[in-house]
Amino acid sequence: MLPRPGQADMRAAGKVGEELLRMLEERYGERVREERYSGPFQVLVACILSQRTREENTERAARALLSVAPTPEKLSSLPLPRIRRLIRGVGLAGQKARNLKETARLLLRRYGGKVPASREELMGLPGVGPKTADVVLCYGLGKPAVAVDTHVNRISKRLGLVEEGADPERVKEVLESILPRDKWYLVNRGLVLFGREICLPRRPRCGQCPLRSCPSRGRG
Repeated sequence: MLPRPGQADMRAAGKVGEELLRMLEERYGERVREERYSGPFQVLVACILSQRTREENTERAARALLSVAPTPEKLSSLPLPRIRRLIRGVGLAGQKARNLKETARLLLRRYGGKVPASREELMGLPGVGPKTADVVLCYGLGKPAVAVDTHVNRISKRLGLVEEGADPERVKEVLESILPRDKWYLVNRGLVLFGREICLPRRPRCGQCPLRSCPSRGRG
């Protein structure tokens, strides 16, 4: 079990977190607020499609599928071969087609066609893990949640906000404890953009980074 950080560590992390949020708001806030789908079902579909798939392929597949099946009723009635054709280009398309169809059926059977508003219920749907559930809660339902994907996990540790060996649930716990609740929506989408443009997995562009308190600054 990982040791819990002391008060001094938490204060230091809090200062880095404050600077991080200011940067995310200034640099990406507008894009984060604009880059949302039209509702929780659309976010759920897009997030299931996004797993192990490049963003451009996810967006193409989501547009194609949702243009034909924008509701659980319509998606549940589509034959599997047609769903697979519509989402071709995403990874594991066959499995995702089955998950999406079964998810649509469960939404109709259990929730009257609505996307459930609890993390536990969302994770009971096929193909929905912790990250997908949190993305749907935050960006589809407007509920405060920090969704931890590879960018959030990597950058949080690089900034010294979270212990190096922490698992995604621990990263989520720490970030939600040190960052103000009303700013959680900035974290996932903001760090995805930051991680693709500046804080790259290898050779981060530290010379372009506006964060002065990053303990890893200059190592890239």
